[in-house]
Amino acid sequence: MIRVLVVDDQQLVRMGLRMLFEQAQDIEILGEADNGAEAVRLAERLVPDVVLMDLRMPGMDGITATRRILTGRPAIRVVALTTFDDDDHLYPVLAAGACGFLVKDTPPAEILEAVRRAAGGEAPFSRGILDRLVAQALRTRCPSDTPTEVPVPAITPREREVLALLGVGLSNKEIADRLHLGVTTVKTHVASLMAKTGRDNRIRLAVLAVLTGITTN
Repeated sequence: MIRVLVVDDQQLVRMGLRMLFEQAQDIEILGEADNGAEAVRLAERLVPDVVLMDLRMPGMDGITATRRILTGRPAIRVVALTTFDDDDHLYPVLAAGACGFLVKDTPPAEILEAVRRAAGGEAPFSRGILDRLVAQALRTRCPSDTPTEVPVPAITPREREVLALLGVGLSNKEIADRLHLGVTTVKTHVASLMAKTGRDNRIRLAVLAVLTGITTN
């Protein structure tokens, strides 16, 4: 079972997510929180596999809560819940350790798949989120995400293919199926790409792929 903690200050959002997860046989709701401080307390006590974290909440916000949760429990996977007008929080919550981003109107089936992917060590994100992260990187010229620092010639042709598919948001299994590889082999390529490019997670790799034009349809 994938154990989930839902954090959102809107009761209707929490109720909707609970109803969704109760229909899934492999996902269990451990608890709910309506603010960041309560999320930190529950995460420490319940130790969920995945936390769905709202970013805008009164009191302690989702970015601070994410940082504190992962400081004490680094194995927990935090997926940020965002809105289309919340660009200012994307990079800060990524820096705080979030492994993925979902917009709140993501279709139910995609939310379930995102939770499963997060629990499996991947980085689920909506394509629109990636576009906004890229746009923000271009505006701010974040040093860790500028294409001029990327040692593209140092990556192998196969790693380039994997990076391109990361850039369109594919999971390890989808990449494996597309390239006719084993999932373990894909994980090895992703780890190698992180080491060679200095990107510490899949989302930064995906942003990198788009910034450098290494993408595919």
